[in-house]
Amino acid sequence: MDAVAAVEAILFVAESPVPAAELSEVLELPPGEVAEALQLLAERLSATASGLVLREAAGGWRLYTRPDLRPHLDRFAASPTATRLSRAALEALAVVAYRQPVSRSQVTDIRGVDSEQALRTLERRGLLDVVGVAPGSGQAILYGTTDLFLEKLGLASLSDLPPLADHVPPADIVEALERPFRPEEPSSDSRS
Repeated sequence: MDAVAAVEAILFVAESPVPAAELSEVLELPPGEVAEALQLLAERLSATASGLVLREAAGGWRLYTRPDLRPHLDRFAASPTATRLSRAALEALAVVAYRQPVSRSQVTDIRGVDSEQALRTLERRGLLDVVGVAPGSGQAILYGTTDLFLEKLGLASLSDLPPLADHVPPADIVEALERPFRPEEPSSDSRS
């Protein structure tokens, strides 16, 4: 059996990143041989100027397109056959990715427009999921990103997201946005 070809075939049809341990089990090969096959596949793709690269993402291995081919992929993405997220969905996704866990009303406040439909779209596509409930009255549903989100962006973890330092509003604006979501403090002006 050609282990490199077998790994390539599995990764080609896989719908999500495949952990090396799973490849080892499926191919009935020791982990060292799977690691070697992954390395050889990465080298083979590079040496043949393939349109694909092998990367580790979200706890497994996956085939991705080469970054330098992005202009062609961008043109394809603009074609009628490609499915794209709306600007509203992309904005909502960015808010959740950087602020999670976050409620719908927090996303709406940050974006300045209702985000319910965008969040539903992202949840339906598997990029977001309900990760909890906010404490306190109302108990708002909290959203977070999924492993599919990491996979689609080619990230191993959320810590690989690019920093937002240049795009963060001043502290007083952040304070004003977060104030409504903090538990109420008792008023010093108590009248009976």
